[in-house]
Amino acid sequence: MEIPLKKFNKSILVWLLLLPIWLNAQPPAASGLQYNTDGSVSFHYYNPEVKQVKILCDCELKQVKELVKTENLNSAQMQNDGNGWWHYTTPPLAPEFYTYQFRIKGRTLPDPTNPDSIRVNAGKRSVFVINGTPQTELYVSDTLYGQVDTLEFPVEGLVRRVLVYTPPGYHKESLWPVLYLLHGLNGNEQAWNNRAHAIYVLDKLICQKRAVPMVMVMPDANPNRLVGQDEHVGLFKNLMLYPTWSKQEFEQCFPKLDSVLSILYNISSDPEQRAAAGLSAGAKQSANLAKTYHSFHWIGLFSPVVNKKQIPDNCNTKIWIGAGQSDFFYPNATRFSKRLKKRNLPHSLYTSIGGHTWINWRQYFTEYVQIIFRQNSEQ
Repeated sequence: MEIPLKKFNKSILVWLLLLPIWLNAQPPAASGLQYNTDGSVSFHYYNPEVKQVKILCDCELKQVKELVKTENLNSAQMQNDGNGWWHYTTPPLAPEFYTYQFRIKGRTLPDPTNPDSIRVNAGKRSVFVINGTPQTELYVSDTLYGQVDTLEFPVEGLVRRVLVYTPPGYHKESLWPVLYLLHGLNGNEQAWNNRAHAIYVLDKLICQKRAVPMVMVMPDANPNRLVGQDEHVGLFKNLMLYPTWSKQEFEQCFPKLDSVLSILYNISSDPEQRAAAGLSAGAKQSANLAKTYHSFHWIGLFSPVVNKKQIPDNCNTKIWIGAGQSDFFYPNATRFSKRLKKRNLPHSLYTSIGGHTWINWRQYFTEYVQIIFRQNSEQ
């Protein structure tokens, strides 16, 4: 059937006029996160049905700073291009591991186009890394040479989850050094790997021979109700339950956990081959374990909540303290260091800028795991 020339020309004309509109209305397949050559990042989000979208990021969105010193999710208004797309470009960012969310109609959600996300409190955040330093290069890895197991440890009618990393070359015929790595008030067994990529960082450091091969144990160390296992529990409820940490419920059940893991993984019972480290309230737990059981030669205290009650009795315990100068626990850390010095107890105090944030704790972890189990290391 022949189409009349006039009708054919009109159809083509209408189609050509509508094509740009139709193309602009479709969300492209590209990711919503774009790295720019100047070190900035552009966020893109497609939603033609809303009137406002904000981007929340733990990077500085409103002014340029040489180094990000806060972990708060700064917010900025995204701009609508009139076709359903929302855009925002940051200033150039310092090399770091960052998280972000979109806020829409009072709700927050991760980037639907970014496959990398972590759970924090009751929600998820998408993540990205600005590379450029030896530290940030450790965060970026698609290959794990060691192995990770997830265990469930029953204690007093509850189930405590545990992540266990075994290094490349691990075998049960040998006894292995072990690091117990504890989270803080608002975390669980996933916290260190979510917020610091601790497993990948340690794996890479071991492969580069910058860290001694070790087993790393990351338990849910929350007290009694194990609030860290509830995905809907936020920071406020954890703060309300903080007094329960003083009962040392995790410290009391630790020998059972340690005994089970020693059978499953052949971890060493020699104190010189054992370390405990933690951040904030987890640092206090680490110090408690060292003082109570005398089975740890190495102790790492990151932004610690400690006092004279946590001073070890054993002068062979080597303590490493990390604290940021803007951290509200910095005076506590320096005071603890002075008490250790007064008693001639071996320790080192590592100070950094910034506060009570994962930016610092990631750095402390990286420094600490390169020191432990090296008998000739200087403390």
